[in-house]
Amino acid sequence: MDINFKCRHCEQDLSIDASGAGSEIQCPACGGTILIPSANTNDDPSGGPKIVNPISTSAGAKEVKHFVVPQREKTEETLIAKPLKSLEAAAHEAVILRTKCIRHFDCVEVGKDHFDEVVTNFINKVGEANIVKIETFNYSHRDLETRDWVTDYGIFILYRG
Repeated sequence: MDINFKCRHCEQDLSIDASGAGSEIQCPACGGTILIPSANTNDDPSGGPKIVNPISTSAGAKEVKHFVVPQREKTEETLIAKPLKSLEAAAHEAVILRTKCIRHFDCVEVGKDHFDEVVTNFINKVGEANIVKIETFNYSHRDLETRDWVTDYGIFILYRG
């Protein structure tokens, strides 16, 4: 059980365990020497010591206060509104188009042709609804082994991204 009392020098409220009754301590506020009064069960209106319920002073019994933000039925208008974009600026920002070129030569590994798999995986990743246009193209490149010019093909994909 705790003993609550006041410092006789500075009137600081102090609390100590009942086992410390009768001993002298220094006040943590003013540094004056204080004799801890003995514990008694009657509440003294003159500010004398009193026994406090140890459960009520424990950390578990402390009431936590939560602050609440007031809720309103209707949202309030903002004081500073952003200006609307011009139609021209909005038209440029509305749709972002991206391109992807997949060459057949880049999809051949150790004699195996993975072109169809690469194209299918890309279209699935982008989503068919986002595809705007798919075009094929032909190109020529020099084969590193034979040093001959080789004509090959690829695919050009225009998509929303």
